[in-house]
Amino acid sequence: MIVELEGVEKRYGATRALAGADLVVPEGSVFGLIGPNGAGKTTTLLIVSSLLARDGGRVRVAGTDPQTDPEAVRRILGYMPDFFGFYDNLTTVEYLDFFAAAQRIPPPRRPAIIADLLSLVELEDKADTEVNSLSRGMKQRLSLARALVHDPDLLVLDEPASGLDPRARIQQRELIAELARMGKTIIISSHILSELEGICSHLAVIDEGLVKRQGEIGEIRHALTETHRIVARVPDERIDDVFDLVEAMPETDEVVVESGLARFTYQGGDEVSARILAAVVAAGIPVFEWRTESAGLEEVFMVITGDGS
Repeated sequence: MIVELEGVEKRYGATRALAGADLVVPEGSVFGLIGPNGAGKTTTLLIVSSLLARDGGRVRVAGTDPQTDPEAVRRILGYMPDFFGFYDNLTTVEYLDFFAAAQRIPPPRRPAIIADLLSLVELEDKADTEVNSLSRGMKQRLSLARALVHDPDLLVLDEPASGLDPRARIQQRELIAELARMGKTIIISSHILSELEGICSHLAVIDEGLVKRQGEIGEIRHALTETHRIVARVPDERIDDVFDLVEAMPETDEVVVESGLARFTYQGGDEVSARILAAVVAAGIPVFEWRTESAGLEEVFMVITGDGS
């Protein structure tokens, strides 16, 4: 495990931001930390990144305590905050060169590293552009390049999609996927659950300063959501027949039909889905598509925090 937190506490005056949080991040994972605003996400990431002292508990990052040996942690960790903090009068090359120097990268090595980073984040055509003229999406990608300048094994991204337009969010997701393929461990915090859907291998839900649930996304979904959704596509003229058949079954609920598509939930495992499908086929209804939809992160979050049924 590359990151381990045990019973971590943090207070801001009378406010208890973390109330004994436990967290385990496997090496090589894309780890989503989700929760509402004020849940303790940023505090957790700052403590992991050696930028904030904890009040209690135990933290290890690659076996090192970030509070007692911050320099060792910073050598293997890249942190991208939820605000920019740019020097606007610098060009993108000058900006990355400044942070390469801060990471004590020798001057002869910097041009090649900077060129590779600008290519990775698709800003090579903005090498001589001043930072203050970049779009918000470009600034986000430059901020990520800054976090990568010393080639860290662990990336910590705090609300990286905040304020981005849809195109920039897609570009960012593709970039995160590429970094994961390169072997980086990535921790991403967000209160926008749809931003993490499809890119995270692991998940932790934090609320009121506590990690309520964590693990592989598939395992969490399976453990928490016994209800599954089926989407079936059939001929338009038989959709009413599907509605009548499926609605009459005791295992099904929330049956909704429209032109050629039926959606419904059912209780149970794959054997129940197979039995419903067999009944539809036995009724002489051609089935063009039959697929199960997994619970989304929003549903998982609602179940974990007790805000959903």
